[in-house]
Amino acid sequence: MIRFEDVSVTYDGAAQPAVRGIDFEVPEGELVLLVGPSGVGKSTVLGAVSGLVPHFTGGTLRGRVTVAGRDTRTHKPRELADVVGTVGQDPLSHFVTDTVEDELAYGMESLGIAPDVMRRRVEETLDLLGLAGLRDRPLATLSGGQRQRVAIGSVLTPHPDVLVLDEPTSALDPAAAEEVLAVLQRLVHDLGTTVLMAEHRLERVVQYADRVVLLPASGAPPVLGGPAEVMAVSPVHPPVVALGRLAGWTPLPLTVRDARRRADGLRERLAGREPARGAAPFTGRLPDSRPAKGRWRSRRSTAPTGARTAEVRALSVRRAGVDALRRVDLTIAPGETVALMGRNGAGKSTLLNTLVGLVAPTSGSVQVGGLTPHRTAPRDLVRRAGLVPQEPRDLLYADTVAAECAAADTDADAEPGTCRALVRELLPGVTDDTHPRDLSEGQRLALALAIVLTARPPLLLLDEPTRGLDYAAKSRLVAILRALAAEGHAIVLATHDVELAAELAHRVVLLADGEVIADGPTAEVVVASPSFAPQTAKILAPQRWLTVAEVREALA
Repeated sequence: MIRFEDVSVTYDGAAQPAVRGIDFEVPEGELVLLVGPSGVGKSTVLGAVSGLVPHFTGGTLRGRVTVAGRDTRTHKPRELADVVGTVGQDPLSHFVTDTVEDELAYGMESLGIAPDVMRRRVEETLDLLGLAGLRDRPLATLSGGQRQRVAIGSVLTPHPDVLVLDEPTSALDPAAAEEVLAVLQRLVHDLGTTVLMAEHRLERVVQYADRVVLLPASGAPPVLGGPAEVMAVSPVHPPVVALGRLAGWTPLPLTVRDARRRADGLRERLAGREPARGAAPFTGRLPDSRPAKGRWRSRRSTAPTGARTAEVRALSVRRAGVDALRRVDLTIAPGETVALMGRNGAGKSTLLNTLVGLVAPTSGSVQVGGLTPHRTAPRDLVRRAGLVPQEPRDLLYADTVAAECAAADTDADAEPGTCRALVRELLPGVTDDTHPRDLSEGQRLALALAIVLTARPPLLLLDEPTRGLDYAAKSRLVAILRALAAEGHAIVLATHDVELAAELAHRVVLLADGEVIADGPTAEVVVASPSFAPQTAKILAPQRWLTVAEVREALA
């Protein structure tokens, strides 16, 4: 159905190809997973299937890509629209209408599908993706995860032969991700749909793949094989595979069920031992706000010892006729890392936005560093709280990395070079003249984080910070955030990444329909929740291990 024949893509102005030597085939009715470290060109490979590369992105494509016999060099995206449905990393870039139901119908209208067929397919898709309750909602009022489901639904309704999905579950809560993957399985197995998917959350998807294509960072040819075969050599792999490698299990398990069946011996080795949570030293370093001759020094946050960095009391927020938050109480201390979790639309992003003053409370109060955020000038608040939004590019307006950094120094009244020093730590190798739009999703996140950290805010807020990050990039982010917490910064993450919460958070706050339903130590909250427990906890239950790193340290 999809055939790559010695494909390479070089973008305009680039010294090296983004991808080279891509040569593999995706048979009809298979789900093929594209994996590899950040920046190896997965999105480029996906874009070549729909014709977006090079017709929309520009650049030069050498070799040949065919989809259902159509050559993408001679067929533009609109000439492939009846065969290929594409969902990129950014749902907003797909939307052309204002409401959920209109968006689901738009693609079919463009293809001239009969109205009675359109109506039936819209209803089917609303039910399949759990969107029936949102059918009349304006797209602008949806959460990131809800938008992701609508974007997926909008390409499902025309019933394409091929689905191309770039990080389809990255913004979804665990339950919603399972629902979407179940739909994809049904399309593949029952209707013969061909799916090519890139996803960093391998713990969610690898067990569903018929085959896996690994794009090595070295530029070597892709590695193609069965999921267990490729995971045995892949530098990116989910916790269940990491635990299998550590325990020496052969063949490697891909599911929690398979791993639990082999885990008796590992549980015996771990019996009587306790996880060394929080015992590992914080080794990440950040530059002082006044760089001195290139020397790196850690600098503590300005939060007073023992003070409350932020306090929320009886907070309620009503937006567009929806109760986004209802009587929320939350206290955040210096040096504490809190993970906000819950299903899509639970109110996590709204809570972050109230803490940084973007949303005013309907009732109740919010205090950050003694200030009321929505009544404080942004120039003053930036020294108290900083938000890295779900879409990092919302913070990026300049044409180069250097210009972004210069603006960040000015806004924060920091010494010139402060932001650029942070970028060198977080994004080694990125040049001053690089345009932010040319960065990968993970690199844009790192640049946005550097911009926010330039002001050294005592309260750091991150909304879905691991979208687009592979496991290595996530580990670097964890090290940075641990260092910040050790310096006294309070960190609040809104995340669906249960593995990140298990590794980083001191506390987990669960939200449901705008209300706090659980607030406690990470080990207590996530282990008690089937949806939000990490893979290691599920495999080794009833023992209370959260991460592979904890197990490795105990065995050592």
